[in-house]
Amino acid sequence: MSDLTVLPVTVEHHREPMGIGDTRPRLSWVPRTDLDGWRQAAYELEIAPEDGPVWSSGRVASDESVLVPWGAPELTSRERRAVRVRVWGAGASEPSAWSEDTVVEAGLLAPAEWTATLVHPVIPVEAGDEPAALLRREFVLDQPVTRARLYATAQGVYEAELNGSVVGDHVLAPGWTSYHHRLRYQTHDVTALLTEGANALGVHLAQGWFAGPLGFTGKRAFYGDRTGAFVQLEVEHPDGSRTVVTTDGSWRSAPSPLTRAGLYSGETFDARRDLPGWSQPAFDDSSWTPVETGTLDVATLVAPTGPPVRRTEVLPVREISTSPSGRTLVDFGQNLVGRLRLSLPDAPAGTEVTVRHAEVLEHGELGTRPLRGADATDVVVLDGQGPRTWEPRFTFHGFRYAEVSGWPGELTPGDLEAVVVHTDLRRTGTFACSDPDVDRLHENVVWGMRGNFLDVPTDCPQRDERLGWTGDLQVFAPSASFLYDTTGMLRSWLADLAVEQRVDHDGIVPMYVPFLPLLPFPQQAEVGWGDAAVVVPWVLYQRTGDAGLLADQWGSMTAWIDVFAARAGADLDFPEGGFSFGDWLDSAAPPDNPAAARTPWQCVATAYLARSARTVAQAAEVLGRDGARFADLAARATERFRAEYVSPNGRVAYPSQTAYALALEFDLLTADQRAHAGRLLAEQVLKDGFHIASGFLGTPLVTDALTNAGELATAYELLLQRENPSWLYPVTMGATTIWERWDSMLPDGSINPGDMTSFNHYAFGAVADWLHRTVAGLAPAEPGYRRLRVAPRPGPGITSAAATHETPYGTAAVSWTLDGAELTLELTVPPNTTAEVSLPDGSAPVQVAAGRHSFTRTVTVPAPVEKPALFFDPDAHQ
Repeated sequence: MSDLTVLPVTVEHHREPMGIGDTRPRLSWVPRTDLDGWRQAAYELEIAPEDGPVWSSGRVASDESVLVPWGAPELTSRERRAVRVRVWGAGASEPSAWSEDTVVEAGLLAPAEWTATLVHPVIPVEAGDEPAALLRREFVLDQPVTRARLYATAQGVYEAELNGSVVGDHVLAPGWTSYHHRLRYQTHDVTALLTEGANALGVHLAQGWFAGPLGFTGKRAFYGDRTGAFVQLEVEHPDGSRTVVTTDGSWRSAPSPLTRAGLYSGETFDARRDLPGWSQPAFDDSSWTPVETGTLDVATLVAPTGPPVRRTEVLPVREISTSPSGRTLVDFGQNLVGRLRLSLPDAPAGTEVTVRHAEVLEHGELGTRPLRGADATDVVVLDGQGPRTWEPRFTFHGFRYAEVSGWPGELTPGDLEAVVVHTDLRRTGTFACSDPDVDRLHENVVWGMRGNFLDVPTDCPQRDERLGWTGDLQVFAPSASFLYDTTGMLRSWLADLAVEQRVDHDGIVPMYVPFLPLLPFPQQAEVGWGDAAVVVPWVLYQRTGDAGLLADQWGSMTAWIDVFAARAGADLDFPEGGFSFGDWLDSAAPPDNPAAARTPWQCVATAYLARSARTVAQAAEVLGRDGARFADLAARATERFRAEYVSPNGRVAYPSQTAYALALEFDLLTADQRAHAGRLLAEQVLKDGFHIASGFLGTPLVTDALTNAGELATAYELLLQRENPSWLYPVTMGATTIWERWDSMLPDGSINPGDMTSFNHYAFGAVADWLHRTVAGLAPAEPGYRRLRVAPRPGPGITSAAATHETPYGTAAVSWTLDGAELTLELTVPPNTTAEVSLPDGSAPVQVAAGRHSFTRTVTVPAPVEKPALFFDPDAHQ
């Protein structure tokens, strides 16, 4: 079948299946064909070792092509196998051609495979407060090299070098995990970097998350007060022998020319202390100090499940200007996360170039107050030996603007560029519409996610915090999993969450993961935050169809429900009271009290308990487990919510957008109550002047609640509002990422006076999920998009929209335009899937097969909401 091809097989959720930790990884593939209605009828997998017989599944009559079980013998440490597949379409007698080979290679799968020793650099105290170190060793290979792998990790962050070349392109490896329980190692193919004869292996090492300052208290060394390297180089030769070079007591260490290398503070590079050739053979290290050996529990070593942090983009300078105080400012036009690459001219030795970073300007000057204790400053001390290009190695900043001082001569746009750094996730989703401000809003969501998905899904990337807050991800997971393939990365984060929850916190989900003891109160079952243990795995299952992830997290999910229910008490009324984040950063919350919300946290907690318990009961059904007690708890919590917070006709006790949205979207009302509550929500939004009147937990639900209640026009009015507080107010203020507060920047150009103000915080960007599913109309109807739901709902103010998503089965795309009352919709359904198309003309949904489809319908778009002449009191929203 010449018009049918199959893309290379993917392995689990890896972009690059090198050094994986699975012995029986699941396999997926995507057929490509223009044949309408194509369905897979059968497949054949071949898995070939480098030596020995090829394993074949034979022709398997099945339409499965996502996360298909590994049928061959288990992988063993270091083993490489080539995987390919071919498929048969329904009714076809001939298969497709074989896919190109995917080579999967196992890492070191058992603790006994490790022979390396942890080594600590020995450097003088005067090296600085956050010094980096160099470690090295030379060795001789007496035979040619056929294959070489470097297995490496660190207590700290590291870059390895072989014979003068940096190994790989990872940034800030090994990343941040719950180090006491799980420490990732990396596997690199270094065959091309070695040679027969003399070689040298080096490690550049800084404190990073392991030993450096973390969080907003100034405390450091949460995991240990010394950095360490742990490296194992394995070299194979033509005769089948193997040379192994590891970190051990023979290594030597010296201070790095990076005299300061802090995640928050930035880097200082003293070129006068540079050591050219330090990772090459024949370098004189006689003045270096022998390392000290330490211990590392190799049982904690785990292979990555997702991609590493990398440099992903370079942005040029948009403008260089002079501030009112005479300082040189550089604008890159986009709030980003990364660092600057400087092309430095020659200058006398000792010349210092200083770069300060910030997300915004305040009255024309660099706005650094929101950084709090993060210095975010890089310094280069020149050596007078000619021009050089320099970029920090072991830090990252959140910034759009940079202030440069000490530059020799005139600073020009060609002297700097911004290097964007984040986890190298595969982009999977797009959105566009006829309103440029909404497009900018969506682009802000994308950039906010890029900046905060830097190994850990953080709250913010710039100030002295940068923590993996669970509540933020809980609300943002649907948007994130549409925009990028997050499953591999979040599988690792969820593993950290589960082990810390189980081992360290007696079933309580930490408020942020990895957890650090920063807060002045003990951990508790925190509504909306702890629910990440349930919601995030469920969202990933819905988006990928990966029930294995649910199985992995089952213990975590159920443990959370147990501690959440215990806090609720026997009557599910949360009798102990106390503090809770609740509907955090409600738009009415004053700058100094972000927990002050219109909706009491107990109301929010009861709703979340019902929803999360119901979700766990649904997960139990997927996994074939007994979920009766969770379903019963959900029913009890639902009844408690109705009894405590809802009148018989659907009016909530605390009339707020959040309370109504929770009641409607978490299915806590009777049918009669729902109808009235939907109208009351629309009335509440009208009373609020079509402004946001909710916080972290309520905001993601309001537009869906309005839509499902038949109040679509009100949802669009809320979306398109441009006055503060609203989604588009930051856009009108020039925002290029999502803000933490609705008014992080005040209309007069001054920064919100609150101590907690970030200009890159993705939580309020959770509305993107509604844009994808409702405005554009693209969503999964079955887990993993095996069946699509296409249901655009045009509303007043937007005349076209489009979305694409790389589903596990291929590209799904929808676009629609509105010309008067005529709606034209174009749809692409991936091979081996179907779609349910529901158009807003009152007709019954139709089922369509794979292929391209076009629909034209006469529709009635809701008219803009009629507003009273005086309906908004601005003083009530100050």
